[in-house]
Amino acid sequence: MIQGYETVISNNEILLMADVVSREKGLEKEVIFQAIEAALATATRKRHRDDIEARVSIHRETGQYDTYRQWEVIEDEEELEFPTRQIHLAEAAKIKPDIAVGGFIEEPLTPVEFGRIAAQAAKQVIHQKVREAERRQICEEYEPRVGEMLSGTVKRTDRGDTIVDVGGVEALLPRGRMIPREALRPGDRIRAILHEVRAEARGPQLVLDRVCPELLIKLFQLEVPEAGEGIINILAAARDPGARAKIAVRSNDRKIDPVGACVGIRGARVQSVSNEIAGERVDIIPWSEDPPGFVINALAPAVVESIILDEDAHSMDVVVQESQLSQAIGRGGQNVRLASELTGWELNIMTDTVAAEKAEQEAGELREKLKTALDVDDDVADILVQEGFTSLEEVAFVPKQELLEIEEFDEALVDELRSRASDSLLTQAIATEEANTPREDLLTMDGMDDATAHLLASRGVRSMEELAEYAADELTELTGIEEARAAELIMTARAPWFEQE
Repeated sequence: MIQGYETVISNNEILLMADVVSREKGLEKEVIFQAIEAALATATRKRHRDDIEARVSIHRETGQYDTYRQWEVIEDEEELEFPTRQIHLAEAAKIKPDIAVGGFIEEPLTPVEFGRIAAQAAKQVIHQKVREAERRQICEEYEPRVGEMLSGTVKRTDRGDTIVDVGGVEALLPRGRMIPREALRPGDRIRAILHEVRAEARGPQLVLDRVCPELLIKLFQLEVPEAGEGIINILAAARDPGARAKIAVRSNDRKIDPVGACVGIRGARVQSVSNEIAGERVDIIPWSEDPPGFVINALAPAVVESIILDEDAHSMDVVVQESQLSQAIGRGGQNVRLASELTGWELNIMTDTVAAEKAEQEAGELREKLKTALDVDDDVADILVQEGFTSLEEVAFVPKQELLEIEEFDEALVDELRSRASDSLLTQAIATEEANTPREDLLTMDGMDDATAHLLASRGVRSMEELAEYAADELTELTGIEEARAAELIMTARAPWFEQE
């Protein structure tokens, strides 16, 4: 090559480059042609002193290419910010009558030679296109597989995170999704759940997870053929990663014991799963459709004396003997926490003494509530509590016969109790409605609308004076109103303060 000149690549070599790169990288030829066109357009722009825009078009059959200078068409009223690259619509219409704003006016340019510099630029563009295509291919392949268990080999660690080779693709196992105190070394084979696929320009796209309960379920489905075939269902799992876990199992075949099948001969199956997750101890719990029965199974080996269920709060008070308390709770609350997560119920472990004290306290509170609301003496309130009445609604609306079956009650007393309960409920409803009704000054305040006023009242802000006491961020947190809107309303509510001054 003579100094000061570039080696020129022929048209045939352009076709050959597109063909070779397409086959080597697994890309369509069109992608390669577009990369070469982009490189030639860049080289053309660099050859001109003015800041121009250029387009190159390669003839796909011959390899020859045409070059055009471009002007973007803009509205006549707009200023030409880039005069060498823009043209007003009126001027453009003289050249091409049917042109529209946003289109381009073009004129042929002398093509630049596709030499070493242009080839190097094309190479960079092609590499970028290849990377984009590879990342797009990874997304398309793995996005439908989110939630699946993948196997891979540890490649290296990077700032506490671990890079794993999954089928020739690098995946990221973040520190926060690694089993605590698990020492992973390059070459170790591991299994993990595909947590997400990231469409990022750099770094691993696949994110793995080894602490989620789903990994435990997938491992048992792999190790226990009956679970993999659906004969045994693993219905729930809870984990304290690296320490202890619980799974709930149910058999669809009465002849098969789900717990025994998951344990395996001499514990081989459960031990295999445990080895995969850094020695995590796994309790296998029989599933029960009866919530208290399921909780009793989940707390084993602790022995449960009784359970008090509160469906409204979705919680249970679990009563155990004093000697069973520490076992039911577990070290650092681990056993009860895992049982609660497994069953989906909030569990409160207590001794029978504490349970009796709590029951007495609740009975006393309920007795006082009924006594006050019904205006009755202690004896009547005690009888209602002992008979299982826990609310005014029950007294007012249960069949009259149920109250008449109480030995100490006659018909006159029953009628009076039902009447008083109904009156008390009505009074409470009126009080609640009044408490949620905005005052007139709030409703008529400048900038206020009915919906906002009732929203504020439902949160306890019923007047301008009460509104004025709030800060904007406090009102936003209380009601969800945007902070700018909240600030505007508060300042309007405070206006009388400044008038007084």
